[in-house]
Amino acid sequence: MAPVSTSKIVLVTGAGTGLGRAVTHALTAAGHQVLAVGRTAATLEESVAAAPGPGTAEAYVADVTDAAAVVALFGHIAQRWGRLDALFNNAGIFGPAKAIDEVSVDEWKQVVDVNLTGAFLCAQAAFRMMKNQDPRGGRIINNGSISAHTPRPHTVGYAASKHGITGLTKALALEGRAHNIAAGQIDIGNAATELTAGIASGSLQADGSIRPEPTMDAAHVARVVAQQVELPLDVNVPFLTIMATGMPYIGRG
Repeated sequence: MAPVSTSKIVLVTGAGTGLGRAVTHALTAAGHQVLAVGRTAATLEESVAAAPGPGTAEAYVADVTDAAAVVALFGHIAQRWGRLDALFNNAGIFGPAKAIDEVSVDEWKQVVDVNLTGAFLCAQAAFRMMKNQDPRGGRIINNGSISAHTPRPHTVGYAASKHGITGLTKALALEGRAHNIAAGQIDIGNAATELTAGIASGSLQADGSIRPEPTMDAAHVARVVAQQVELPLDVNVPFLTIMATGMPYIGRG
């Protein structure tokens, strides 16, 4: 078992599948205590059951777009552990693959609610807890995306929401200085998960062609997140990009 002094309490959203599950497992393998949050009990239980030691993982069902549910979630954290050391703000959806003029207002709102409003609600609650706990402070890591810099075609909601995450990260980092709260963003390109399953077989490119793109094991991303969680709070990583080496992001592909 990791020494108590180095074991951290970490909240991971979107923890039932994909990157959230990989990060949960990397954190428990490093000896941390993880609250794995998501909307689907079955996938959360699978994620928690497969988490390696010496750390622990617990499942908690919540919709991060529901403000009352987020309040209840952080009330549970306060009662269960009395503090929160780190938040990995990971819950997100792609939304419909449609041209901008074909996206309905409801489709737009759904993507923005999950990707941006949900991240805001969790970050706000984490900030409040970290600001007031003793010892004070903590770390918030937002899952941005390559799309926080360069969008894919037909992903207007996703691209806009991930650009919004960048603004949220900067605001958190700025306001966190006074409270020993470090906030950063990890921008991920083509980690192999359920969310990116179609990319390896063929993805729409800016020139209108459909081409397969390389992917990378999500475990590499999870390891980087775990390393950031373990940094002392006088060190921050404001922005970090990790991507499959050959994906068409830098230059013209």
